[in-house]
Amino acid sequence: MALSKSKPQAGIPGLTGRRILALGAAVAALAEGGPLAGAEVSSVSVDALEGVSLATCDLVLIDADAWDAAALTASVKALVAAKAPPPVLMVGGSLPASLVRDLLRLEHADILEAPFAPDQLTSAIQALLAGMAAAPAPAGPASGSRCWAVMGAVGGAGATTLAIEMAHALSTRDKARVCLIDLNLADGAAAAYLGVNGALRLSDFAAAPERIDTAVLQALSAAVSPSFDLLAAPRDPTGFDLATHDAVLRLLEVACETYDWVILDMPRHRRAWSLEALSGCDEILVISELTVPALLAARSLSDEVEHALSGAAQPRIVLNRLASRVFGPAPSMTEAERALQRKAVAGVSSDWEAAAASANLGGPVAQHRPKSKIVKDVQVLVEKLVAEPARRDAARAA
Repeated sequence: MALSKSKPQAGIPGLTGRRILALGAAVAALAEGGPLAGAEVSSVSVDALEGVSLATCDLVLIDADAWDAAALTASVKALVAAKAPPPVLMVGGSLPASLVRDLLRLEHADILEAPFAPDQLTSAIQALLAGMAAAPAPAGPASGSRCWAVMGAVGGAGATTLAIEMAHALSTRDKARVCLIDLNLADGAAAAYLGVNGALRLSDFAAAPERIDTAVLQALSAAVSPSFDLLAAPRDPTGFDLATHDAVLRLLEVACETYDWVILDMPRHRRAWSLEALSGCDEILVISELTVPALLAARSLSDEVEHALSGAAQPRIVLNRLASRVFGPAPSMTEAERALQRKAVAGVSSDWEAAAASANLGGPVAQHRPKSKIVKDVQVLVEKLVAEPARRDAARAA
């Protein structure tokens, strides 16, 4: 890369605090008293580009002269394949036509041939950032969104499976846009069940949660179907520790502004943000198996949440894995409700083969076993809940 010599330049206006990913030592050096002064510049190699979270970047700046053709081609293909990539500016003196064609497949990309003056670099960067800011955001829900939380009374109660099935059922209604958010940030299973990769790293936004917006959600979500997105974190034992209270709540706020329906797969162990997240939900569903320990845990968890929210929300219990009883000690639904000391909102039939096959194939049960009793029972539950007024709307009306 060759930057023509001129008097020292001040940083580009509006670049202070912007996050720039620099591929090449020469472009990274422009932050040291040069045009990129004031920006947060991170330097990486083209080989490491695929492992970088692009959602936190405002601009990717590539020095084509610093890398061989094969590495450059691979980096451009990674950018083209990324979901909602940031603007990309490539500079250099020798740019192969095939590479330029690939780069310009990106919606926000430009080429700057060396040598160039600092003001040319400034103009190119400002134009890219302005174009990104002017790009229309995906349309939000036409009316107020609704949010349901799903949490298991005990581990293995089937909360994630039912959250997936409810999200899928909602996504088939009137072209509604649905987002399932797996808030089990250390070891959530939703991504594995759906056969996709989790890309949500809330630690990237710990210092600046306000950076989470609709475009970031687009970049971090995995599309399960055209109207069903998943936000899930990759497995990380420190996931809960690194995700801040403000980042989690900002994520939920933007999701509810973007989607018609938001389903939260909640951890059953309380976190610093749990009660605030639950207080913003229209429904809180506690999933229980038909075992005495699970039923007692469901009753306790429901009572704890209701008390902690000062009665503002009453969790509802869904009894999962109902089976026709011929022999054995499993309680009936009536006996289960007696143990719960409250009525269950619904029961979902047991169909182990359908649930296991769908998890192994990757996708909702409704996709792989559409005639399963699980699908039918979840549909009945969803229709029942949809028909009731949203709790947040009722609270506002009151």
